[in-house]
Amino acid sequence: MDETNPSHHDAPWQQYSVLIVDDEPGMQSFMQRALSTRCGVADCAGSVEQARPMVSRSHYDLIVLDIALPGLSGIDWLHELRDEGYVGDVVLMTAYADLDTAIDALRAGAADFLLKPFSLAQVLNAIQRCFERSSLARENFVLRREVSTNSADIEGVIGQSEAMFRVCERLKRIAPTPATVLLSGESGTGKEVAARALHRMSPRAGGPFVPVNCAAISAELIESELFGHVKGAYTGAAQSREGLFYYARGGTLFLDEISELPLAAQAKLLRALEERRIRPVGSEQEIAVDVRVIAATNRDLKAEVAAQRFRPDLYYRLQVLEVTLPPLRDRPEDIPLLVEHFMALLTPSLGVPPLSLDPRTQARMADYDWPGNVRELRNLVERSLILGWFDIGSEPEIGITAISSNAETLEAVEKRHILAVLAASDGNKSEASRRLGISRKTMDRKCQAWGI
Repeated sequence: MDETNPSHHDAPWQQYSVLIVDDEPGMQSFMQRALSTRCGVADCAGSVEQARPMVSRSHYDLIVLDIALPGLSGIDWLHELRDEGYVGDVVLMTAYADLDTAIDALRAGAADFLLKPFSLAQVLNAIQRCFERSSLARENFVLRREVSTNSADIEGVIGQSEAMFRVCERLKRIAPTPATVLLSGESGTGKEVAARALHRMSPRAGGPFVPVNCAAISAELIESELFGHVKGAYTGAAQSREGLFYYARGGTLFLDEISELPLAAQAKLLRALEERRIRPVGSEQEIAVDVRVIAATNRDLKAEVAAQRFRPDLYYRLQVLEVTLPPLRDRPEDIPLLVEHFMALLTPSLGVPPLSLDPRTQARMADYDWPGNVRELRNLVERSLILGWFDIGSEPEIGITAISSNAETLEAVEKRHILAVLAASDGNKSEASRRLGISRKTMDRKCQAWGI
C-alpha cells in the first residue's frame, strides 16, 4: 500500500469520527495512522462482534468496513446497521473483484467500494466523498454550502429559458414568506437546488438547511428520524435522540420524496405544520419548533390522495404554494449553460481539462428527451470528461484528448460510476452499456480489465 501523503493532509476533518473494522492488524495500523491525524476520532475493531458495542456507545460519522471478517461478514453487518437506523456512510473493502459482491455492497447501502490493495490517495478520496455527502449526520450535523454560479438572478439555479425565468420569479416571491412550499417535478429536475435557493433568499438563511430523503429511511424509523425519540421508546433506543426537526430549528427542513411518508408519519407532520410543535416518539411532552418546511415530490399527489396513499388534509396544507420544475426536454436552450456549469464544477476534482461543446453535439443534446433530466446531464458530463469526448451513445470521431496524468484516480472514478450503473441495472451488462452510452464490447473490455 502506497502511503505517499497527498494534498488531503490539511483537510478539515477534525469534527468527524471514523471506525475501521478489519481483522488484519497491518491494515488497522495503516488506516489508523492515515486517519488519526486527519479525523477527530479514528477507532479500530477486528470483527463485527468487537465493533457492535463501540457503535452502540459512540456515534461514528463513517465506518470503513472489510467484507471478509471472522463471524458475520461486512455486507451482512451493513444490512443490520441500516435496519437499526444507522445513517452514516459505510465504505466497504475487499480483496476480491467480484461483480456480484460489488452489486450486493451497493444495494446494501455502501457509499463506496475499495479493492485491496489500494493506495492512501484512494482511501482519502473515498472518505472525502463520504464526508461531503454526510448532510444527514445528526450529532455532528454540519451545513455545507454548494458552490454554484449565478444564473437567472438566483444562486444555484442554472438557466435563461422562459420556463426557468418563470420558476425563478415565483421562487423570489415565495422565499421571504414563512409559508410551507411544495416543489413538484420529474426526478432530476433540480428540486433540491430550488429548495436551497428558497432557503438562501429567506430570512432563515443564517439557520441550517436540513435535507431529508423520505424514501431512504425505513417506515419503522421515519418518525424517530424526524421527531426524535426518548430512551427506551423502542427496541434499540438505548438513549434519547433529537430528531431532524430539532436540528433544523431556526432554518429550513427539506422533505424530499414526501409521497413516500407512511400515513402515520403524515398525520404527525400535519400536526407539526399546523401547531409548530412536535412530540418525540415515546414522550409525553411536546416541543415547540421554529422550522420552515419545504416538501418535494416527483409523483402526482392528487392521484396519491385518490388512491388513499396520501392524506388529503396534508396535501391541501402543502399545496397552497406550489412550484413545478420543468423537465430538461422543455428547456433545451439551457443545456449549454448547464454543461458549462457542470464542467466548471467537475474538472478540478477529476483533474481533466474541459471539453469543447461543438454545434453538432449541442444539436444532438437538444434532440434528446433526457428522461433523467438535469441529473442525467450531469452524469453525462462527468462520464464525458473522464473519457475525453462527449459520449452521447457513440464512439468519438477522433481519439481521446489528453487528460490528467493521475490515471489511477481517474480510473477509480470511472470504475465507481460503471459499477453503480451496473448495480442499478441488476448486473445486466447490456442494459448498463445502454444507460452509459457505450458499446457492450467496451463494457466487457472494462470488466475484464478489472477482473470482474
